[in-house]
Amino acid sequence: MANDHAPRFAAVGAGRMGRGIAIAFAYAGHAIALVDLRARSDEAWYKLQAEARAEIETSLSGLAQLGVLDQDQVAVIASRVEIVRADGAAHALGQAELVFEGVPETLAAKREAFGQINRFCRDDAILTSTTSSILVTQIAAFVHKPERFLNMHWLNPAYVIPVVELSCHSGTSAAVLARAKSLMEGIGKLPVVCGATPGYIVPRLQALLMNEAARMIEEGAATAEEIDKATRYGLGLRFAALGVVEFIDFGGCDILHHASREMASAIDAGRYTAPAIVERMVADGRLGLKSGSGFYDYAGRDVAAYRRDVLARTLGMLKHAGLWRPPAEP
Repeated sequence: MANDHAPRFAAVGAGRMGRGIAIAFAYAGHAIALVDLRARSDEAWYKLQAEARAEIETSLSGLAQLGVLDQDQVAVIASRVEIVRADGAAHALGQAELVFEGVPETLAAKREAFGQINRFCRDDAILTSTTSSILVTQIAAFVHKPERFLNMHWLNPAYVIPVVELSCHSGTSAAVLARAKSLMEGIGKLPVVCGATPGYIVPRLQALLMNEAARMIEEGAATAEEIDKATRYGLGLRFAALGVVEFIDFGGCDILHHASREMASAIDAGRYTAPAIVERMVADGRLGLKSGSGFYDYAGRDVAAYRRDVLARTLGMLKHAGLWRPPAEP
């Protein structure tokens, strides 16, 4: 078992994602090992070590410049990150209760990394991959005791964005998932869970949005500047106050149905035709808040209080953006 002073956490792969994860844990007060598994010459190792240390300190200094922490805290927080060479990997990984694999995005690299992680880690350690493109079911095959394995996708910058997406395979232990969520919440993260699906939640949604923005520029529908203004202070502001699915219910599933039909006809059926679930919900009269049920159930809910809460959230985002104006004087 780990001793009281050894890092309880380890990030395998000393690249940008590993460094970001290390900062997140160090900022929350934890020691963490940033482990490089690749055998390197002394020159290459010292270069990597210096680059990793510099990036960690620069990132923390950036937070200090924005008033998030004091400049004299930078060195203290950075010192919680132990950068470990390949010959020290066995010791560092043997102490860890939660390990993040962040090596390059190829199955060969993942297989090789987990071959070493399997040898060095305790059987009760939770093992995760930070992959953004490879399914959890594919990597689980490389893991000894795969019931303790899941994908954990961080959003950049990893030390700033609270959401961490947890993707489980059918064999992931419920106790392991609960423990992983608890550990993430303990460092101030907001874990969300999805199945073995390409793109997780956020990348899958944002890829559609970004591609459509690029198409609008290509078509001459709007400039980049106008699209960004519209998304920051229109779409983005609203979706910061309401989740995407909550937004469907709030406006009405029938509104989405009709808007999708019009854009499918006018722009592209492949991109805009509503999925079957929307068709079924409209046919069943499950339109959202106004009908009492939609993706969520509003039975017994104080609808007036809920609407006030949504308005308060939206006003809060407006004020944060500096766009709320008091009423004009008579």
